[in-house]
Amino acid sequence: MSEEKKKNNIGGGAPKPGFQIWVIALLIGLVLLVTYFNKGTELPIIQSTELENMMKSGEVEKLVVVKDENESFTAELEVHLTQEALKNDKYKRFRKENSLGVDLGPHARINISKNQFEDKYVPLNDSLDPEYQATIDERKKTDYTSIFTSWGILFLLLFGFWFMMRRMTGGGGPGGQIFNIGKSKAALFDADNKVKITFADVAGLEEAKEEVMEIVEFLKTPTKFTKLGGKIPKGALLVGPPGTGKTLLAKAVAGEAAVPFFTLSGSDFVEMFVGVGAARVRDLFKQAKEKAPCIVFIDEIDAIGRSRGRGQMPGSNDERENTLNSLLVEMDGFATDSGVIILAATNRPDVLDSALLRPGRFDRQISIDKPDIVGRDAIFKVHLKPLKMASDVDSRKLAAQTPGFAGAEIANVCNEAALIAARKDKKAVTMDDFHDAIDRVIGGLEKKSKIISPEEKKIVAYHEAGHAIAGWFLEYADPLVKVSIVPRGVAALGYAQYLPKEQFLYQTEQLIDQMTMALGGRAAEEIIFGKISTGALSDLERITKMAYSIVSVYGMNDEIGNVSFFDSKQSEYNFSKPYSDATAEKIDIEVKKLIDNTYKRTKDLLLKYKNELEVVAKELLEKEIIFQNDLERLIGKRPFEKETSYQAFTKDADEKTIGSEESNKEDVPQTLKDELPVEESSEVNDAEPLTNKSEE
Repeated sequence: MSEEKKKNNIGGGAPKPGFQIWVIALLIGLVLLVTYFNKGTELPIIQSTELENMMKSGEVEKLVVVKDENESFTAELEVHLTQEALKNDKYKRFRKENSLGVDLGPHARINISKNQFEDKYVPLNDSLDPEYQATIDERKKTDYTSIFTSWGILFLLLFGFWFMMRRMTGGGGPGGQIFNIGKSKAALFDADNKVKITFADVAGLEEAKEEVMEIVEFLKTPTKFTKLGGKIPKGALLVGPPGTGKTLLAKAVAGEAAVPFFTLSGSDFVEMFVGVGAARVRDLFKQAKEKAPCIVFIDEIDAIGRSRGRGQMPGSNDERENTLNSLLVEMDGFATDSGVIILAATNRPDVLDSALLRPGRFDRQISIDKPDIVGRDAIFKVHLKPLKMASDVDSRKLAAQTPGFAGAEIANVCNEAALIAARKDKKAVTMDDFHDAIDRVIGGLEKKSKIISPEEKKIVAYHEAGHAIAGWFLEYADPLVKVSIVPRGVAALGYAQYLPKEQFLYQTEQLIDQMTMALGGRAAEEIIFGKISTGALSDLERITKMAYSIVSVYGMNDEIGNVSFFDSKQSEYNFSKPYSDATAEKIDIEVKKLIDNTYKRTKDLLLKYKNELEVVAKELLEKEIIFQNDLERLIGKRPFEKETSYQAFTKDADEKTIGSEESNKEDVPQTLKDELPVEESSEVNDAEPLTNKSEE
């Protein structure tokens, strides 16, 4: 690897160093040491007669008595032969062929008792000619196993401590000391380590792409802007719900920009040691300034960018605030250098510190919302490319059937459809597979094994029929597409699906119709059975939130007036209400009055169409799933025919392609195969509450 490439491998891109050379040498030395001290155990054992013959022949140079630590005889005698005797072929087995120089022994050993040594071999040695007499010596027996065990444990403890320090400091090598903990963990992507994702892989975010593409273009051709006096933006904050493509857009910037790109998460600054976060911020910007011009991307910046003092308890650690202060100074401080652009992403901009959001630090806040029907169509086209699809798959129909879906959810639908088709051993993914995938994403896994009693099944059928009839005869209700009493998910015993309109502002009549449709299930139970069940839990939760929003948030109640008690910047630990107890009581009264009037309206509507309710419920009990064309066949066409989002989208697309041979002019079918919405109303887990879509 070249020196330049080694320097560019910073943080996550750095190669992992191997073991230190001294550790390897130490291990080898331990092995050799144990081998050397254990060689005595490999001495050949001789018999008593053979030792006597050796002594009488003058071939024994020395006898060594081995004693233990208590100076007692250990029944072992080591024999050292003379150099002349070792030259004899009959003693060849006693030679040490791997020794260097003179072989001093010991060469053999014999197991004898203390009495046998003193009564036999000592007198025998004394009776020999002085030239043949052997020297008698003694030594203590060393327990090399215990020595190795004790020293081995010490070395293991030292090695374990060294290895733990490596893990704590984030690596070894020449700089892998304890002080290396303050180094930045940012991964660097440059010409040698380039991201493959480009802007072509990002769909449905056209306005956001234009903003970040301008930053990339500024880095590539700065004179285009500076000649008019413009300055490069110092930072851009990507804001949006989870799964909308913030990180994906940053990856595309990394792939398109011809400058170094640093990336890390906000949590990478946080550590258990005091001062580490601020040190890592300083180190990150030091590296970035050395590589300038460059881009630094901080994902989930709310981990360190929360408002200072919010929720702070007395005596608590202000390490996160120190990290934020260091970040603020580096982004726009007294000695700020140009050439470093900060990209950051968060799905919680409301908790960020106001000093972090001001121009000069983050000059641009790029909002990335959930895509509309046109954006979903573009996203589907991206995720459908790698799939083997049948000819009936239409991205425009899928876009219309998934309102409210984010990019990540669309990718999940495409993947689930491919898995479902593979499970059925199909050669291509069909539209039915996509319908099943959307059903699974919306309502959960189908519970075919769940056993429901006939009484419960009947209650579920009338409950869902009540939703269907109420929505069918209400002007501002969303068009119904599918009603099912097949259990799905954790506790959903049935659900109804609609095709909501792409809109952001709701009028009072529209909200009242939504509440009426949500109460259709409970009203149908009371009308048919004279009793109510717990199946309307989510319905009641939804209409309660909607009613309180109408009265206290949107200012749509005559008694309360044009007042909104909603504070988008309130503290997360704010337990006080922005109104008096008298006003709170008045709000509760108006909410109950609104819900009671809506429930009476729902009952009157279902009593008027009670025959239609019976017909739809019986059809549900028989088929378990009915579609929009089944309702038209059973109770006639809906009296309020309005163009759906899909019809408007396909009509607009067809008008643009008039005269083209590939123009799609087929009519919009009315079955599930053509329209499947995201809004749902289930037996226990009904449609999601209406979100605040009128903030604009």
